[in-house]
Amino acid sequence: MKDIRYAPIGVFDSGVGGLTVAREIMRQLPDERIVYFGDTARVPYGSKSQDTIIRFSRQIVHFLRTKDVKAVVVACNTASALALETLQPEVDLPIIGVVTPGAKVAAETTANGKIGVIATESTIESQLYTRVIHEHNPRAQVFGKACPLFVPLVEEGWIKDPVTVEVANRYLEPLLATGIDTLVMGCTHYPLLRSVLRQIMGERVTLVNPAYETARELKSLLEAEGIANDGCRGDAKDTAQVGMHRFYVSDAANRFRQFANTILPFGVDTTQLIHIEDY
Repeated sequence: MKDIRYAPIGVFDSGVGGLTVAREIMRQLPDERIVYFGDTARVPYGSKSQDTIIRFSRQIVHFLRTKDVKAVVVACNTASALALETLQPEVDLPIIGVVTPGAKVAAETTANGKIGVIATESTIESQLYTRVIHEHNPRAQVFGKACPLFVPLVEEGWIKDPVTVEVANRYLEPLLATGIDTLVMGCTHYPLLRSVLRQIMGERVTLVNPAYETARELKSLLEAEGIANDGCRGDAKDTAQVGMHRFYVSDAANRFRQFANTILPFGVDTTQLIHIEDY
């Protein structure tokens, strides 16, 4: 019988944004292995309906189950907001999203009670960040702002392009006017724009990165469940379980790999293309 401690963690996102979560898991849980899926054929998720996001997420979780993962991280704010509650009772594995960890930290961090949330249209409309923040800080004022152009700009690689800076200024100006002291980067793509956001928001505004907080929560969850990798290799013949991180996408594998190599702390040699609709 295989030791579940040495099984990989499944991580999925609509595209490349979830690599910011994978990067934090690699940094904070260096003994863990990751099976990553980026739904690059169907990105972006932020403008799609809840029913569609639930269907996509079910397909991806089914795929990850074929890779014998021991836990699933929904490394997409939109899917976390619209599909996680549906998925949790359907999946007999620990499964977490990225909204709750970031919202909790924002609620605890703010000094003046004014919190901004930037995210996709679907995440903002779901009001999930507002609900979770209010669970931890009932008096907080939450100001949400949809920033739909950020995802395609990041995926195009225009992270510090003047066009991106101009778009960011137009999105963030209304939030600056509210006097927020905390800003949640409520989409996994957005931490890649951190320097631009910092430049516009200034030093007095705390930027909350849900990717970082999600890795912390995952660590606690694995330890509580007794399934954290202890750093040993287990069965040396079980290369599928203890080998390198693996990456899968639904389209544009070469482009994904090139982008991943600019984000992750090591080189990604191969990215496998799969037809996710088969799952």
